Amino acid sequence: MSELVDGLGPNGKLIVVGASFDPIEVTPIQLISGSKSLQGWSTGTPADSKDTLHFAELTGVRPMIETYPLEKAREAYARMMSGKAEFRVVLTM
Repeated sequence: MSELVDGLGPNGKLIVVGASFDPIEVTPIQLISGSKSLQGWSTGTPADSKDTLHFAELTGVRPMIETYPLEKAREAYARMMSGKAEFRVVLTM
């Protein structure tokens, strides 16, 4: 995550939602220049997740994914690792 700080725009905020024991290294000048910030945020309760899924169902929200048959798993993985996948890469069976 350390590398992401330099990609923030003016007044940009990096919000950390994943738990990890790996340190995030940021220099004061990275934060001061451009008034950037770093913030931790818990992802919510199980009830929040249930409400979110219910909202998605009611409003027609659907994920944007690229699907590949299981036989093309190697190709799907290569696309994902190359950064060319525009959305999530999902294998179908």
